[in-house]
Amino acid sequence: MRIVVAFLCLLSFATSAQQAKTLTAEDYGKLPDISMVTLSPSGDRVAYRQVSKNGDHIVVLDLTTNKLLSAINAAEVKPNYAYFVNENQLVMVVSNTTKLWGYRGRHEISSAWSYNLETNKLFPLLKLGYGIYDGQSGLGRVVGLSADQKYAYMPAWKSAGRYSLFKVNLEKSRKPRPVALGRTDVNDYFVGSSDNIIARERYNNETNIHRVEAYIDESWVEIYKEETDRPYIGISGITPDESALVISTYNDETDRFVYRTMALQNGEVSAPIFSREDKDVDGLVTDLNRKVYGVRYAGFEPTYEFFDEKLNARMRGLKKALAGFTFSIVDYTPDWNSIVLELNGKQAGGDFYLYHKGKLRFLTASRSNIPYDMINEVQSYTYKAADGLEIPSLITLPQNKEAKNLPAIMMPHGGPASHNTKEFHYRAQFFASQGYAVIQPQFRGSDGFGWAHQFAGYGQWGQKMQTDLTDAVNDLANKGTIDPSRVCIVGGSYGGYAALAGATLTPDVYQCAVSVNGVSDLNLMLKQERRDHGSDHWVLSYWQDVMTKTDADEELLAKISPINHVEKVKIPVLLIHGQYDKVVNVQQSEDMYDELKDAKKQVEFIELDKGDHYLSNNDNRVKAMKAMAEFVKKHI
Repeated sequence: MRIVVAFLCLLSFATSAQQAKTLTAEDYGKLPDISMVTLSPSGDRVAYRQVSKNGDHIVVLDLTTNKLLSAINAAEVKPNYAYFVNENQLVMVVSNTTKLWGYRGRHEISSAWSYNLETNKLFPLLKLGYGIYDGQSGLGRVVGLSADQKYAYMPAWKSAGRYSLFKVNLEKSRKPRPVALGRTDVNDYFVGSSDNIIARERYNNETNIHRVEAYIDESWVEIYKEETDRPYIGISGITPDESALVISTYNDETDRFVYRTMALQNGEVSAPIFSREDKDVDGLVTDLNRKVYGVRYAGFEPTYEFFDEKLNARMRGLKKALAGFTFSIVDYTPDWNSIVLELNGKQAGGDFYLYHKGKLRFLTASRSNIPYDMINEVQSYTYKAADGLEIPSLITLPQNKEAKNLPAIMMPHGGPASHNTKEFHYRAQFFASQGYAVIQPQFRGSDGFGWAHQFAGYGQWGQKMQTDLTDAVNDLANKGTIDPSRVCIVGGSYGGYAALAGATLTPDVYQCAVSVNGVSDLNLMLKQERRDHGSDHWVLSYWQDVMTKTDADEELLAKISPINHVEKVKIPVLLIHGQYDKVVNVQQSEDMYDELKDAKKQVEFIELDKGDHYLSNNDNRVKAMKAMAEFVKKHI
């Protein structure tokens, strides 16, 4: 990255209303104009990522004067997020897919960069081989700041066997100083607001022992120990008084995931501190040291709860003021006087607003090229699967068209342990703009709707998880909403697997299938996971459990792998895959393409040059969106 002087459009502070025009796949597929919005501690400055015809930049703006303070060229990296340490110090976390000296293949290397607005100094906080082990990839994690805000606490491998904690200078490029030497099985550290190390988490993949240790009187004291094939509790944050850790666990009384505390003195676990009978917890709201303010709950529309009752009252006021919209908290000042919100809904497609002392101020639209009146409404509903299980679902309907006998896109999400929300979904919005109903079922195995719903998907890959999608098609066809003879299944990652399973395991339901970075061969997937992580790693246990609820023998996995059923394919298939995908190897699509071609099936394959799993590159996103648009239009 480098600092540049460039002509950039500042935050427009104007609506995205435009003259009516015909929007294209490129309009929807391109990266948002504005993203990664973050506030300085005073709330007077804002940083954000801006993608425009002038390039890809991290921009810093003075909100009081609307003056551009700096623009950093990020075209050669993949920006992930940024945050202010103080008014003049910005940390940017980026990644790149590159070669690692001494290791085969390419690796996703993350790094954190410090930038000072007064001196214009920009440098990486950690550098491979400079005080740390040279064979590692994750160098972007900051787990805490020093009390004087001049240092960051960052975990990294000091050597091949020591995952340690380092104190890193934020103002000058200096060799990092180790402050806690770790072990091979350490995976996290927690640091208090007074430069005090609080705790560390360990998991040993060979012994299956999960431990939490508190740092008391300069010694590590074990406060939690469990033998388990994989960690079932998440160590997520620190209570405001720093007396306990905040952990995520399952509550069997409500069938929901909740947050509790684990006392640092003795490991005692509390009753739930954040829980609801109708929602799972989805994440914590914290400061940079992971000191907890509150919680975000899962579901189609995010909701929040805080320790501070004044903040809870503020959230209720915002919900009332923003009725008809869903909003997410993007960033906030330490005193919570200023909050950046992202709004979505019928008249908002990711708009950023600044809440300050009781007033809302529009900042900018994330997608200035998409007028408000061309955003299609997203509705939630529930249908019953064939076995009676209730499946929550979203549907995006094209505006100005009667919801009757519509062509449809079945769009299963990735994960599969994830869920859709009502935020702007660029693929769903594009296809709705073209007249399609877009269906997004939260099939069994999805998270966010209770453990019973998620666990119901275990062992159901290619089976009930797949027929849940079929049942969604049948439900809407029976209601007359969609035309069952004009349905295409389009998905990415696990959704790509579901698309290929739709073409092979339920070959009479869809008229075409699109897989983006999808899995076709589950045996190959586990083989590659074993190669990347080792045969003892908990990741293997997780995938075997969710796929089959057994040890996942090759014969069983072969039965639910689309690559072994290409002879059943009756419909055109489009495969899109990133060349450098580090989550699902491109070989998954290459092999599927070869098998389909050998079987003389109708198939197209597009390999995205240097593309990753998340289509982070703008050109690749647009190319993929255009290809999907043309393919679907041709076949339904």
